[in-house]
Order: sequence, then structure tokens, then C-alpha cells
Amino acid sequence: MKTNSGNITIDGIDKTILRALMEDARTPILEIARQVGISGAAIHQRLRKLEKSGLIAGSKFVINPKILGYTTMAFIGIYLDKAMSNPEAVKQLKKIPEVIECHYTTGNWSILIKILCKDNEHLMHLLNKDIQTINGVSRTETFISLDQQIQRQINI
Repeated sequence: MKTNSGNITIDGIDKTILRALMEDARTPILEIARQVGISGAAIHQRLRKLEKSGLIAGSKFVINPKILGYTTMAFIGIYLDKAMSNPEAVKQLKKIPEVIECHYTTGNWSILIKILCKDNEHLMHLLNKDIQTINGVSRTETFISLDQQIQRQINI
């Protein structure tokens, strides 16, 4: 692994390690070491360097929200009356557990959020009682996701 002025260059071994862990973060280090043909200690050392470089931003388990009853996913474009309202609006959105992503955007909306709800009634409640009542929100535009077609990370 080499770094050039903020950019990181990874070699074939790093790519093999990353691909294995991206596919299943629970893959044993020794199994990866056998695939690559180097020691487990060398794999650990490379992983520490990749973490230190910032390329690896952590690992996590992925929860299936449908098993918990969250069957409605929606994207909501939020129009704010003033750009000055952005920080306060985001602060209020953070208090809503169903908001799982929040992005400042270009174009018509000030903010785009992704939310998970149990059903359409839950979505309507969140819109009417929680999101549209935030100070500075002038209106919203909602898109319900019927089915997620692609979910992936950047290709290594």
C-alpha cells in the first residue's frame, strides 16, 4: 500500500483482502491468509494500515429492517424557507429514528432524507407530525421506494 498526497494506492493483496471482507466481514483472517498466501499477522498488519489511511471506515452488521416490520422506504426532498435553516433542520431530523440518511443537495431541495417506516400510515404520521413541523421546512416531496434494485459498495 502506498499513499500519494492524500490518495492511496492499494496492491493486489490489499484488494483481495478488501474484497473478501466486503463480501463477508466475518471471514476469518487465517482463511484470507491462506487464499493470499501470506501469514495471518501480515493480513492484520495490512488491515491496520488500511484503517489508519482512512480507506476502511469500520465494519458493521447489516440489519434487515423488514424482519423488524419496516416495510416502507421513502426518500423525502425537503424544501427549506432559508438556507440558514439547514443546521437546525438537520438537528431536528437527527431526533427522528426513522431517518437513516440525510444529505444536503443541489437543485430544488435543500435536504434529501431516506426514511424507513412500518407502513404508509407510519410514513404519513412522520411527515405530518415530525418532519413538516420542523421550523424552516416549507414543504416536502416524497418518493416511496417500491423495491431496491441495487445495493453495493464502490468496486475495488
